[in-house]
Amino acid sequence: MLRPSLRKPTQMRPVSMETMVNKWAEGSCLIKIGGTTVLCTASVEFAQPIWKRLQHKTGGWVTAEYSMLPRANEQRKSRDALANDKRSAEISRMIGRALRSVVDLEALGHNTITIDCDVIQGDGGTRCASITGGFVAMVLAVRKLIETERITENPVREHIAAISAGLWNNELILDLDYEEDSTAEIDANFIVTESGRFVEIQATGEQHPFEKSQLAIMMDMATDGAHKLIDLQKQVLS
Repeated sequence: MLRPSLRKPTQMRPVSMETMVNKWAEGSCLIKIGGTTVLCTASVEFAQPIWKRLQHKTGGWVTAEYSMLPRANEQRKSRDALANDKRSAEISRMIGRALRSVVDLEALGHNTITIDCDVIQGDGGTRCASITGGFVAMVLAVRKLIETERITENPVREHIAAISAGLWNNELILDLDYEEDSTAEIDANFIVTESGRFVEIQATGEQHPFEKSQLAIMMDMATDGAHKLIDLQKQVLS
């Protein structure tokens, strides 16, 4: 059965990434996946977070903040409501975990990289787009640290990307847009490294429990999709 966007089950939405879109940030990437658009910027602070200093920890840190513009979705949401949005806080932590998983924090030195992911327009998969675009912004910031001799080696061990999969109309599909996501029977997000390992899987049976076999199929679909996103990351970073 064709999806609302007329895509095949494993067909992803059109994806584009544009780098250096913010002249102040050490790294930036504007990522578009279908109707979802996220601006990712990476800012460098030449110091450890306060908590690391107080605990006499070594190495640097990577963290993230995620937010949506008031009219990123069909209905406007006030800035006050967005500022107190627990969903945004949870996604921020998820992005930070994902990016730290592929970074050697010792090699990062006493530096902190903050990835800001601002959703300009949401149409499903905003957290996945934030991780995928945030990685590109982070790599560009790391290059600045190397160029300015703040660090001597590349702390980024491998690429990482994220993509959604789910069960919609009794069919397993990849890269859900909002129309599919809002009515999906299974909604899942996968964070996958270049080596094919999983950093995090968020999977929910929205209407009923699901089988291990369904999860296994979605993992395979997500791995293929993530590798396509990683290929695009490499193109824009080359």
